[in-house]
Formats: sequence, C-alpha cells, structure tokens
Amino acid sequence: MNTAEIPTSAGKPLAGWRVLVPRGGPWGDGVAAKLRSQGAVPVVAPLINFAPTEDLSELESALADLADGAFDWLTITSATTVDVLYAYRAVIPASTKVAAVGETTATALTAVGYRVDLVPEKDNSAAGMADELIALEPEPRRVLTLRSEIAKPVLTKRLIAAGHAVRQVVAYRTVGVPVTERIARDVANGRINAILVTSGSVAEQVRSQFESIPGDTVIAAIGPRTAKDARKVGLSVDIVSRKQTVDDLIDAVSVLPLPHASDEFHL
Repeated sequence: MNTAEIPTSAGKPLAGWRVLVPRGGPWGDGVAAKLRSQGAVPVVAPLINFAPTEDLSELESALADLADGAFDWLTITSATTVDVLYAYRAVIPASTKVAAVGETTATALTAVGYRVDLVPEKDNSAAGMADELIALEPEPRRVLTLRSEIAKPVLTKRLIAAGHAVRQVVAYRTVGVPVTERIARDVANGRINAILVTSGSVAEQVRSQFESIPGDTVIAAIGPRTAKDARKVGLSVDIVSRKQTVDDLIDAVSVLPLPHASDEFHL
C-alpha cells in the first residue's frame, strides 16, 4: 500500500478520506455518522442484506419456547440476530441469561431493550464465547443458539461436547447485493480510499464485485477473525482492528496517512 502524507484538519484525522461502508440501514447510518465526525466522506454501499430463514416455523417455535422459559442461556453471535429478535418482539424471560459475542452485539441488544449477561473478555468469537460459557457453567444447561445460515456451528459443537443441551436454530440468511456501476467505477479508479470489511460475507462480496482494487486502497478488517476470512478469499488486508467494534475499526484507519487517489482532484 503506497501512501502519501496529506495534512488533516485539527481533530479530524480522516479529513479527505472517502470510505466505503458495506452495509446500509441503521447500522450503516451509525457508521456513516462516526466517519463524518472524523472528517471522512462515507460512501454507503450495501454489499450484503439479510433475508428470512427458510424455516420460519422452526424459528417461531424456538422463540415461543424461549418466552416460556425453556432455556437457561440464549447466545447471540451477531447484531443481525438482534434485529430478528426485535422484529419478532421476542420475549427473553428473567430466568434466561443472554450471551453476546462482542461489544457491537451487546450494544445492539441493549439498544432495543434486552439485557446482556455475558460478553467474552478476551476472544470475541463463537469459540471465545464457548470457552467462557463452559468455564462458567460446569453443569449441563439448556442453550438456544441463534445463527446465520452460513455461520459455522462452532459454538453449538463446543457446547454439546461439554455436555450442554443445545438447540441450534437458523435465524436469517445472508444474501449479496450488487453495487451500482458508479460505486464499482469509483473503487476501480481509486476514488474510494478505504473499504471497511466487517464480516466474512462482506469480504466475499468485496472480492467478487470489485475485480480491480488499486493497491493503495486501504482494506480494513474488523478484528482478526474477519481479517483471516478476508485473506482466505484473496483480499490483501492492510489494517486490522484489535477489537471487533466499529469504533476500533475506524480508529485503526484514522492513524493511516491518506492514500493518493488518481482522480482525487478531478471530480
């Protein structure tokens, strides 16, 4: 990644940057606001969207059992799962504890009125959540794990192996969303200075939809796990946030000098 030092405005470390935000909706709006506060121009270009699970009856049955107190723990491994819970107005009884995979997911839960009882301290991943739950609960517990269709059942397998009774349910599907020709052209000609990669699904879409990404375009991955997924599909990752949060990802990008864009002064 070739970079050139360009002065930034005081208190605005991302002044002059054009940053691609890969998801829309409330999440995308929130990320765009954070980027603007640091001086960047956000380019919201949803690369993925979420569709209902193909087995709605199974999901609805599980949520009904959840409301009836059938589970000791509910595990949430993405903010999108929170959207599903909220859409169904799911009831989480006081007897059921809630585990969130990371701070972003925990924030999404509390924002819509759900409580959070556990967030992994060290490893914000399904494996990290499994480790902490197993350490916390030596006796068998009833656990409901909600996940996306493409997510690997790491958490479920680990909990079952530890002796817990786990009901695994697919809460949603991830689908790709084609970008506009203008966005594709802006990426190809270097007008987009950074692309935020916030999940393995986003990484796959970046790789498939943008055939030509200039070498000085910053590919920023949210956390080591996403970085690993991005590299697996062939992306060259330039910066990785230590925590799996949007704030940490934006902070990681903000310490970099602004890459030179070939048409930066010819808009």
